[in-house]
Amino acid sequence: MIQAMIFDLDGTLVQTEKLKALSYARAAVALCPHELDENEVIEAFRDVVGRSRRQVALTLVSRFDLEDKSRAHMAEFGVSQPWQAFVQLRLRFYQEMLADPEVIRTSQWPHNIELLQQAQQSNGKVALATMSHCTQAQRILQILNLANAFDFVATRDDVENGKPDPEIYLLVAAELALPPEDCLVIEDSPSGVEAAQAAGMKVVAVATPFTQQKLHQSRLLPEALIVDDPSRVAEVAARIIQQAE
Repeated sequence: MIQAMIFDLDGTLVQTEKLKALSYARAAVALCPHELDENEVIEAFRDVVGRSRRQVALTLVSRFDLEDKSRAHMAEFGVSQPWQAFVQLRLRFYQEMLADPEVIRTSQWPHNIELLQQAQQSNGKVALATMSHCTQAQRILQILNLANAFDFVATRDDVENGKPDPEIYLLVAAELALPPEDCLVIEDSPSGVEAAQAAGMKVVAVATPFTQQKLHQSRLLPEALIVDDPSRVAEVAARIIQQAE
């Protein structure tokens, strides 16, 4: 029986993945202004959606040969690895975008927000499991008037291992005092789906332009549980809940 619905944040409730992709792209182009185009970096970002900052940065630094140029900024940011310097440069661009609340409000996914509101009105529990750090997650939730929407919020700061490791979902289940099999997860990325499945939870994947192809290619879920039309997410979630009763 499903007793809790757990939502991812980035790419699921709000299109911050689009903003993150753009911030990484702008950082890469800033390092190589005459060699890179933003679109090719954004395209490469699709392969690492949902993974930790370190994993994303290492992948992009390697793919676009940014190590030496990032190394030149290590002293500026007081870090000890080139990928960390790349992350800090990327965060400058990301924070500029997040500084405008209207950017966040116009980037929310309305059908997934509606499903969250329906879950709040049910008798079950509602939680958030995000690979965003706590300060960023809280800012986004406040802007969207969701700061008090969850029974428990778990962020990247609460776990040692990022998705696709199941740690964050097992943490949420423990804090909700529920067995994992009684939790339904709403995710958008293959790494998030993999994490939830590894935790023993049921999953619905709501595809985005960044994750749609990878979700289908991954074959982690039956096609019926990958929602390409976001208006159907509530219908698919309801079917899983009914089947679990």
